[in-house]
Amino acid sequence: MDFEFNEEIKAISDMASRFAQREILPRVAEDEKNHQFQRDLIYKMGELGFFGCPIPEEYGGSGLGFLAHAVVTEEISKVSGSLRAAFNMQTMGTAREIYQYGNEEQRKEYIPRLVSGEWLGCIGITESDAGSDVGAIRTKAVRDGGVYRFNGSKTWITYAQVADLGIIYAYTDPAVKYKGLSAFIVDMKSPGVTAGPTADKLGWHACPTGEIVFEDVEVPAENLLGEEGRGFENCMGSLDNTRLTAAAGALGVSQALIDESIGYAKTREQFGRPIGQFQMVQEELAQMIVETEAARLLTYRCAMQKDRGIGNTLETSMAKLFSCDVASRAADSALRILGAYGYSTEYPVERLLRDAKLYQILEGSTYIHKIIISNDALGYRKANR
Repeated sequence: MDFEFNEEIKAISDMASRFAQREILPRVAEDEKNHQFQRDLIYKMGELGFFGCPIPEEYGGSGLGFLAHAVVTEEISKVSGSLRAAFNMQTMGTAREIYQYGNEEQRKEYIPRLVSGEWLGCIGITESDAGSDVGAIRTKAVRDGGVYRFNGSKTWITYAQVADLGIIYAYTDPAVKYKGLSAFIVDMKSPGVTAGPTADKLGWHACPTGEIVFEDVEVPAENLLGEEGRGFENCMGSLDNTRLTAAAGALGVSQALIDESIGYAKTREQFGRPIGQFQMVQEELAQMIVETEAARLLTYRCAMQKDRGIGNTLETSMAKLFSCDVASRAADSALRILGAYGYSTEYPVERLLRDAKLYQILEGSTYIHKIIISNDALGYRKANR
């Protein structure tokens, strides 16, 4: 399959790379150390069109597609995992979901504000007892005339404390389990919505993560996203998109680790010569490079299939599983190459290692994707293709 980029994708990729080096890199270490949310950088990325690639122009996007989205995500992720998260909060998990499942009024009202960075978005799926098992959600939305009354809580929600808008999942009919789950566009500044931080994280310190509590929150009936009882389908469709972004982000981390390892191996000397001349270091680098290139092919194939309108749950799971595991292995290899320096904050490897570990958890754990892939192969449950 040919992955030659057209001129538009090359241009926005170069723009993202320059932005990452000039705007993000000089402050990333300090912002991560201070847990400083980079709201200004998210707004700038919105102005540059980074969040609008898979969104049609009529709703404020560029219409460049999923491959462009993956490439831009990869470039930003090379420098910051915290800012990579914005590509799901602003694009895939909110704007794109509204585009796919919302009505025309919702599209015009919300999508331009999300992709421009004017509003911040969040996705409310996970609860204390509902992670991989989406059906275990306990948040309820009860119809009361022209509104739904929300009660429940969400946890480990990216942008919980700062979001203006959320795509929140709740049961409108708990008796029918998955078929009673619905999705809503919720004003996160509504009375009855409270948010606070979760426990501190290993990495992504500049990316706020929190818990949300809904106490008799009134959500207008017109904010139902799609139809009642279609929330589980919407959720799975949305995850097919956010998992592509995760794969692209992990790919960026792997490439950054390769670049750091090569630079160090060429300049660090031991026994009178650069350590890059030692075969054990060469073996580590070769494995990192080959696996990252394989991850890139899986991720770009996944994005191109989406651009062609091909259902590809299976291929998306493959890309997400492999790319995220590769990032973790590449981080381990980079740490072995840099030794003590890789463990210190003098080099970005320790931060990239912490970034990499989260990719194996978010958007469906490694185990979930292995189940999807193996069940398809065995014929137990065929994935969307």
